[in-house]
Amino acid sequence: MITPRKMKFYSAKDIDKIPQLKKLDEEQLFALRVVSEVLPFRTNNYVVEELIDWNNIPDDPIYQLTFLQKDMLAEEQYNRIAEAIIRSGDKEDIKNVANEIRLELNPHPSAQLTVNVPQMDDEPVPGVQHKYKETVLIFPSSGQTCHAYCTFCFRWAQFVGMNDLKLATDESKRFQKYLLQHKEVTDVLLTGGDPMIMGLKNLKAYIEPLLQPGFDHIRTIRIGTKAVAYWPFKFVTDKEADGVLRLFEKVIKSGKHLAIMGHYNHWKELTTEVSHEAIKRIRNTGAQIRTQSPLVKHINDDPNVWSKLWQMQVELGCIPYYFFVERNTGAKNYFMIPLVRAYEIFKEAYRNVSGLARTVRGPSMSALPGKVAIDGIAEIKGEKVFVLKFIQGRNPEWCKKPFFAKYDEKARWLTDLKPAFGEEKFYYQDELNEIIRRSNGQLYFGTGVREEEEVADNVVEF
Repeated sequence: MITPRKMKFYSAKDIDKIPQLKKLDEEQLFALRVVSEVLPFRTNNYVVEELIDWNNIPDDPIYQLTFLQKDMLAEEQYNRIAEAIIRSGDKEDIKNVANEIRLELNPHPSAQLTVNVPQMDDEPVPGVQHKYKETVLIFPSSGQTCHAYCTFCFRWAQFVGMNDLKLATDESKRFQKYLLQHKEVTDVLLTGGDPMIMGLKNLKAYIEPLLQPGFDHIRTIRIGTKAVAYWPFKFVTDKEADGVLRLFEKVIKSGKHLAIMGHYNHWKELTTEVSHEAIKRIRNTGAQIRTQSPLVKHINDDPNVWSKLWQMQVELGCIPYYFFVERNTGAKNYFMIPLVRAYEIFKEAYRNVSGLARTVRGPSMSALPGKVAIDGIAEIKGEKVFVLKFIQGRNPEWCKKPFFAKYDEKARWLTDLKPAFGEEKFYYQDELNEIIRRSNGQLYFGTGVREEEEVADNVVEF
């Protein structure tokens, strides 16, 4: 029987309250405080007490995953914020320096705040991204935090208090109206932050309207969450755990598919009894758990970690889904790995698991034009090249069409690559430039013409 646990959060101001940090020397503690002025820091008692091996600090992968390190900032950036702290300790001064550094860290990669945000009635739709025709991302305003923050998180800008960098819905239900206008959308992905940080009432407010008439074109609801790893009690012993599972059952009974997109970065997150019980209870509702993670230096840059992770997931009834390349944002220089090595790690891990684990796709870059996978490294016409393909693209016709980039041992992202065979640009570039020029989801994904009164009548009250 699993004993209920009361959640205890630790943020930057609570560093002295984490007894295990007494193992760190003063320089390491100061570095944690310095970097936490720029990048978000949050963890909880389950992560600290159950997942981290404190006898393996600082190399423990879950410690690296949740506790900020000095080298996550460039030396010049670290010195700048450290000097602001030492110079005056003035909160406003420190905040101004921190914000300057944050803007240097590419806070919203792949045009998240521009090309991805759709328009309706000549206004942007708050908290919505519509990058791919069939799938719309919803950022619930009450789900813009997490049970703990991953140090590599590509959405770190959501958590640092700079409102201009935030993606979140407002309370106008405009995202519902947008979905009603766009019948090509079949999948809605609730993301964040972490939607599973929300209480049951708020979770219902975002999910239950999609089960009503008018939203029949929405066939799949996805929930992107790290709660399965960072706070599995959410689905097991928390006060609202049974209610959350009944909500999942309601989605399934409505005839829609529910996919829990579980973020697992290391197999250690699957070693506790409560993590197994959470998976079992979620799957018993009829929901499916698909798993994904980026490849991250210091955490999982070892093929043995990945093959073990995938095999454990299959044994527990989860479906390995995505092997991502770490995005070019935040502490990217600390975490990113050359594409050549990413491909080698994926290939070695992939060939050491059975076919049931080979549902995983990658290495995949969620880049401006779409999800681009490295399909191989080959020699063609005497030239060594990366073989690339779109798993998903802004134009669906780009998918599964092979294209080639010059082999480059130092390249870490799509924008580092150059076309092979003397080509001046990749085949999709002109069309992508036109999509960027328009920067309007309505134009690209169709006008969705409907009478405004008809749309309004179908919007469900929260």
